Amino acid sequence: MHGPNVRRRIGHGGWVDGQLVLVTGVTGYIGGRLVPELLKAGYRVRAMARNPRRLRDREWYDQVEVVEADAADRHQLDAAMEGVDVAYYLIHALGTGKRFESRDRHTALTFGTAAREAGVGRIVYLGGLYPQQEELSPHLDSRREVGEILLASGVPTTVLRAAVILGSGSASFEMLRYLTDRLPVMVTPRWLGTRIQPIAVRDVLHYLVGSATMPPEVSRGFDIGGPDVLTYRDMMQRYAAVANLTHRRIVTVPLLTPSLSSHWVGLVTPVPSSIARPLVDSLIHEVVCKEHDIAEYVPDPEPGLTGFDRAVELALKRVQALDVTTSWASAATPGAPSDPLPSDPDWSGGSLYVDERSSAVSATRERLWAVIEGIGGRNGWYSWRLGWWARGLLDRVFGGPGLRRGRRNPNDLSVGDPLDWWRVEEIEDLRLLRLRAEMRLPGLAWLELVIDQDAEGSTVFRQRALFHPHGLPGHLYWWAVKPFHGIVFGGMQRNIATKAESTTDDPRWKPSRQ
Repeated sequence: MHGPNVRRRIGHGGWVDGQLVLVTGVTGYIGGRLVPELLKAGYRVRAMARNPRRLRDREWYDQVEVVEADAADRHQLDAAMEGVDVAYYLIHALGTGKRFESRDRHTALTFGTAAREAGVGRIVYLGGLYPQQEELSPHLDSRREVGEILLASGVPTTVLRAAVILGSGSASFEMLRYLTDRLPVMVTPRWLGTRIQPIAVRDVLHYLVGSATMPPEVSRGFDIGGPDVLTYRDMMQRYAAVANLTHRRIVTVPLLTPSLSSHWVGLVTPVPSSIARPLVDSLIHEVVCKEHDIAEYVPDPEPGLTGFDRAVELALKRVQALDVTTSWASAATPGAPSDPLPSDPDWSGGSLYVDERSSAVSATRERLWAVIEGIGGRNGWYSWRLGWWARGLLDRVFGGPGLRRGRRNPNDLSVGDPLDWWRVEEIEDLRLLRLRAEMRLPGLAWLELVIDQDAEGSTVFRQRALFHPHGLPGHLYWWAVKPFHGIVFGGMQRNIATKAESTTDDPRWKPSRQ
């Protein structure tokens, strides 16, 4: 690639006359929420992503400048940094497996060097809160190291250190929510007695925005936390009270190591063990703020920092109102393929297996599309539930997402949305839904659901599954699962059509849970 592909989008009000801010990690949980806050504060925003298509359905897309770049690629970064006043570093190789420390180190060094040579006025980094003079887990130690690398870059840097972040869709909140909701009685590890200082996501965003205006002579780290210091046990009981659940019975045992705990969390919650492990690792340490110096430069939000109970209440309201703008699953699965769809002109060739089906449907495009757009999550996949469940369980065993991620919204989809073990790669209203598999596979897989019309103008439903095998294991995998395609894909074809044909004409209709 010869530098990033920059596309300037100007909103109805034009550009705000303010500083230019570069935000990385915009497809992730914090980055996706920070952009609109920066726009409200009057900044011009340049949003950087490896796959800018995933941003096009965001409400703020037309108000920002979008740049395609990889933070680990110096050539692409140089163009992305041009003219930037403040650069937000919101990147972390959470749950990426082996060698994540070297990836974090390389990316931070590349980013810091590019920022210095581009004349960027400040770097702002959100890292993790950690205790001093203790042996840290690999993930916490990596976040500490990234902060130190950025501070040593020669660019004035603000490092914000936070523990558990409470907000609808955050991995920490989802872990807390599902553990408490699903287990009225539980046997738990010792880390439930460790003291933690959680912080509401709204307060994190407040400090992130405010950090952009720190004076140039300030270059240091700051602990940030909410007003409450609690144990994880306290957090579970107080969550239960806010959510109107019965008091939870919790028995602590010393046998559950962090590794076993992360697998336990992975089984009970939608958060996979690869992500649960670094979260658990941070909870075995006491993570309480040692200072509140941030208030000297960024005054606390009015009327004050958000307490634990209020943060949970706000997060639950968002969940219940289906208004979760970003979630822990918003970011692409680490290591997920970015190769082009085999039908694209730049497909490099190689073996390609295709399962293609087509049928006429006695329903309008609108009816059929409502069923297609509502697929997955609670609605299921309209075929062989046991088979989907078993395949999802197998994927979880091998560290994949399985079926746990569900959907961001039960009815609407956008490009980049996680959908169980798929990711929405393309969506065209009333015509096309293309999904890319993020499960553990010996190859690349896509599923296309298309609405078309025949010569007589009747509705036609086309379904195409594609698989590009990697080596012999990929070929063996395809032929091993091929006998089940009639049940899985054939059943899906028939049942989606039947569902569309049996629905009411009421425009408020949405797919019901299967």
